Amino acid sequence: MPPLFVVEQGSKLVIRKRRLEVHKGQQVLASLPLVHLSQVVLFGNIGLTTPAISLLLGRGIPVIFLSQRGEYKGRLVGPTTPHTALRRRQYRLSSQLEFALPMAQAMVAAKIRHMRACLRRWRRRAGERARWEGELDVLEKILRRIPRTTALSSLGGLEGSATAAYFSALRSQFPGSWRFMRRARRPPPDPVNAMLSFGYTLLASAALGAVEAAGLDPYVGFLHRPVYNRAALALDIMEEFRPLVDAVVLGCCRRGIVKVEDFRAGEDRRPVLMGEEAKRRFIAAYEARMGQRMLHPVRGERLDVRRCLLEQARQVARAIQGGRPQFRGMGFR
Repeated sequence: MPPLFVVEQGSKLVIRKRRLEVHKGQQVLASLPLVHLSQVVLFGNIGLTTPAISLLLGRGIPVIFLSQRGEYKGRLVGPTTPHTALRRRQYRLSSQLEFALPMAQAMVAAKIRHMRACLRRWRRRAGERARWEGELDVLEKILRRIPRTTALSSLGGLEGSATAAYFSALRSQFPGSWRFMRRARRPPPDPVNAMLSFGYTLLASAALGAVEAAGLDPYVGFLHRPVYNRAALALDIMEEFRPLVDAVVLGCCRRGIVKVEDFRAGEDRRPVLMGEEAKRRFIAAYEARMGQRMLHPVRGERLDVRRCLLEQARQVARAIQGGRPQFRGMGFR
């Protein structure tokens, strides 16, 4: 089931006859039955009535709070799942290098294989067989080095090098009017980076929900080490899916779904800002991609992206339960 995204500033969520409605003044902007909701995502100044909070908590529907720019603020969720034994094993194994390192290696390799698949696919569409040979060679070499890493820090260095090579190639796919030169964060200095950060925030929220549904603690990961208030395991799970967001951003730019004029520069070193209508169009494109089905390598079924995230989280749970560091990436092509 898809989430409900609310971007209209000054609107409010209320309950009417077991339906969740979005009101602004006397106008009803949206009305959905609760059975059709997986989560609610609020951007900026959006209100919630007490009955709406109570019913959402009772139905186990999380509410995600983001800033107007898409920065994560927090979650409203019901009681945590009672998977005490699983989480105790998770805490213990996350600190054991012989378990954490193979899990992290598999996650990084899955991400790099997906980046490689994207570059090859975009190259085929462009009909330029020799394009990006240098960047693809970097990815191939890093994939061969991953099994030989002996520390999480060195693995992180390889992942960073692979990502730099990937974005060096990817930037040439954007029309020149977007002036996208490199991946940069905190704050995003240009519209493409702003969309990438926005999309990754949405993906991280979906991954966090998948990890919690699998009974795991989202704040204890293997690739991403614990940092206060960072959902490390959710970030681990989402890594191989990041190129899906990249493809959404690229498609929005190339097809004119979002335009350069939809952004305005921030003041005093603040990031560029995307207009509300552009956010709606971007979210629609993102949701369309999240709804597409792909073959899950373990289940052997075609599942939408949210189900795939959940199955990847369940893979981690099974590895923890069995005490064997096994993780199979999606195998994107």
